[in-house]
Amino acid sequence: MKVVYFGGQKSGKSKLAEAKALELTYDKKPYYIATYDNSYKDEEMAERIYTHQWQREDKFENIEEPFELPIVIENRGTYLVDCISMWILNTLDMPISELFAQLDELENKNSNIVFVLNDVSSGVIPLDKESRTFVDRSGVIGQKLASICDEVYEVKLGLPIKLK
Repeated sequence: MKVVYFGGQKSGKSKLAEAKALELTYDKKPYYIATYDNSYKDEEMAERIYTHQWQREDKFENIEEPFELPIVIENRGTYLVDCISMWILNTLDMPISELFAQLDELENKNSNIVFVLNDVSSGVIPLDKESRTFVDRSGVIGQKLASICDEVYEVKLGLPIKLK
């Protein structure tokens, strides 16, 4: 099963995605794929990461992979990818066709995958090119995720709204 949770910052999407991954797990701990590229040396992000780690306790096996998701997802098990937005940011220099190719590979994996995606498409068009590229990619990657997922949830105020 493939599932995506999307919503704004601090909407509760990660917490719901974690619960879904645990629900889908049948033989061993699910894997938590952290996509944040720590080379940014952002202290606020480090604090957010610590909060996420504390929240999930030892319920997941952790994997850090900021660029190539298919290489860490095998054909068995349950995986939580948190988050696709960071993966998009990390791969802005790659052709978008390569991102679509990775998602096609993930679609064909015989495993449960729960994705988390920030909704950044409800604001104004950013002034700078890099931000526009990020927002545009978030939109088209979100559409691709919705097409390959069995379930799609929008999250607002900690509440999941099932769209598919």
